[in-house]
Amino acid sequence: MARKTANDDVLAAVTLAVGQEELLLDRAVQEVVAAARAADADTDVRDLTPDQLQPGTLAELTSPSLFAERKVVVVRNAQDLSADTVKDVRAYLSAPAEEITLVLLHAGGVKGKALLDAARKAGAREIACPKMTKPADRLAFVRQEFRATGRSATPEACQALVDAIGSDLRELASAVTQLVADAEGTIDEAVVGRYYTGRAEASSFTVADRAVEGRAAEALEALRWSLATGVAPVLITSALAQGVRAIGKLSSARGGRPADLARELGMPPWKIDRVRQQMRGWTPDGVAAALRAVAEADAGVKGGGDDPEYALEKAVVAIARAARSRGR
Repeated sequence: MARKTANDDVLAAVTLAVGQEELLLDRAVQEVVAAARAADADTDVRDLTPDQLQPGTLAELTSPSLFAERKVVVVRNAQDLSADTVKDVRAYLSAPAEEITLVLLHAGGVKGKALLDAARKAGAREIACPKMTKPADRLAFVRQEFRATGRSATPEACQALVDAIGSDLRELASAVTQLVADAEGTIDEAVVGRYYTGRAEASSFTVADRAVEGRAAEALEALRWSLATGVAPVLITSALAQGVRAIGKLSSARGGRPADLARELGMPPWKIDRVRQQMRGWTPDGVAAALRAVAEADAGVKGGGDDPEYALEKAVVAIARAARSRGR
């Protein structure tokens, strides 16, 4: 979710959107454009990339108009602007024009930092649009999307949607919109399952979950469906590796509350609970055997074997067998 500074005037002279999450960057632009067009339906919007913003272009776009028209000038990937154009932008920041809103989209980081600092010093309204790399962030995003619509969704439904859709925020947002439009009342896990069962079955993480739970037949079914629907084999080996490593990490960790273990192991609390359920039946020898199976599959998928699908099937069976190693 995008986070804003205290300057909450959508039509501030300068809006600075910082981060690499494309959906949030686009929403920052859309918010400004919508506010400008609400104030003036004839607002002129110019959406520019660095190659389109040459030295002198900004001065032309922001020069006074006989008609005093409102204008929104969007500059994407501002960190990639040429040195001469950066000078133009910094000069503009010192004396922004009336009836014009400049929106700078910047990836953050070291590149183009001088422009970033100049915009902040000029008092730009800032929106943080960080890349959501953690499952907990995406889960929070889904919850916020439901709240924004005024509809209720259970925690289990939100988690099921993240599990089914994956990391693409645009698809998650679209899925929330579809569920809100089509379903009545509180949205629960069963509703999500009716709409996205096929997607969940195709998920590489579903393959991994079923394998580490020792459910070989279901894991193989999910694997074949995943491959049939175009999931890259390397994503499946990655998910298998993450699943087995999570079992190993938690089994060797000291006992404690999920929140404490989450900090210690770098996992979200909800995953601690899930892995605890999955690790029943595992032994240290089983974890070692499963990791060897994943390594062999990874080599087979990346060119060490003639049949990546067979390599994955072998790994899935070996992991499921290792999950049942206790008591044998």
